[in-house]
Amino acid sequence: MPARPRLNVHSDLNEGLDSMIRSNAGALFLTAWLSAMAPAHVSAESLSSAGIGEFSGGRDTEYPDWFKESFLELEDDVAEAEEADRRVLLFFTQDNCPYCHALITRNLSQKQIEQKMRENFDVIQLDIWGDREVLSLEGTPYSEKAFARALKVQFTPTLIFLDESGAAVLRLNGYQSPHEFETALDFVVGHMEQQMSYREFLSGRASAPPSDGLNPEDFFSTPPHDLAAMSTAGRPLAVFFEQTDCPNCDALHQQVLADLETRSLINGFSNVQLDMWSDQAIVTPLGEQTTARAWADELGIQYAPTIVLFSADGAEIIRSEAYFRIFHSQSVFDYVLSGAYRSEPSFQRYMNERADRIRQQGRDVDIWK
Repeated sequence: MPARPRLNVHSDLNEGLDSMIRSNAGALFLTAWLSAMAPAHVSAESLSSAGIGEFSGGRDTEYPDWFKESFLELEDDVAEAEEADRRVLLFFTQDNCPYCHALITRNLSQKQIEQKMRENFDVIQLDIWGDREVLSLEGTPYSEKAFARALKVQFTPTLIFLDESGAAVLRLNGYQSPHEFETALDFVVGHMEQQMSYREFLSGRASAPPSDGLNPEDFFSTPPHDLAAMSTAGRPLAVFFEQTDCPNCDALHQQVLADLETRSLINGFSNVQLDMWSDQAIVTPLGEQTTARAWADELGIQYAPTIVLFSADGAEIIRSEAYFRIFHSQSVFDYVLSGAYRSEPSFQRYMNERADRIRQQGRDVDIWK
C-alpha cells in the first residue's frame, strides 16, 4: 500500500515561518509571539500574601545521558543518523513537566522500550521555551521556542520522528502509555510508513472483541450529526473521537469527564461523540457530507480518545490526543471557550497564566491531578 503524503518538517518551517516574517503583519505577529513565549515568573514575595493558592504537580526530570548532545544543526543530525542506520527523534520538553517525567520514568524504565530507543534513534531534546539556536534542514536559524512555534508544538512532551530525508513520519502530541509508545516505536523502526498510515497500522494491531458501545454522556448530542448547523449556533464545537473496548476512553469518562468543573466547561460547547471506525453519516463543520470513519481519516485521527475543538465558525483550534489529567483537560476546553486562542497562540503560555489566575483566587492548582 503506498504511503500517505507526509509532513516535510523543513519545507513547512521555511515556507510557513519565513513567509510570515516577510510580511509586516507577520513580523508584528512573530514579535508578539516571541514575547509571549517567555515563561511567566511570579516572585515569591508577590505570592506570599494570604489567600494565594498553592501550586503542585510539577516534576523535575533527569533525562538519559544517551540522548544525543547535538549542535542542533538538523541537516547534519539527519545525515549522521542515516549513516549509522538510525533515525532522528525530536523530543520537545519543558521544565517541571509531569508528562515528560512520566515518559522517562514509566516508559523508558521498561528494558525493551529503552533498548528500541537507544538502538534505533538519535534523540535530540529541545526546550519549548529555550533560546539555543536550531539550524533547520535548509539552513534557516531559529531559537528553540521559535522552532517549537513553527512546528505548532502545544503540548509536552511532543515527539517528532524524522526519516532519512528529514520528513516527519510520526508525531506524538503528549504522553502515551508504555504499550502505546512501544507501538509507535515499532511503526517507525520498521519503516512502516512506507506501507501504510499509522492509523491503519494501529487498526491492524487491534485485537479486542467488539463491546456494547461507547461511553454515554448527557452532554453529547444525538444523531443525525449536522456539525455545520451546530457551527451556526454561536457555540464552539467539541468532537470526541472514541472507539469501543478503549481503556483510555474509559479513563477519560470515569476520571476527567466525571469532574463537575470539567463538565461545566464542556457544557459551553456543542458536543458530539463519534466512533472513529464507524460508517455513521455526518455533515462536517464545513458542510461536507461524509462518514465518521472517513472524516477521522481526513483529520489524521490516530488515537482514541481524541478531542478536536472548533471555534463557533467551524475552524479547528486545538486537539487533545494523548493522556491528560483534569487540569490540562480543563485548560484545553477553557482555552477555546474563553476565546483566549485569539490573542494567545501558545497554549502552554495560556495554561501558565490560567494557573496563576486560579491561585490568585485562593484556590490550589495541581497540574498532575
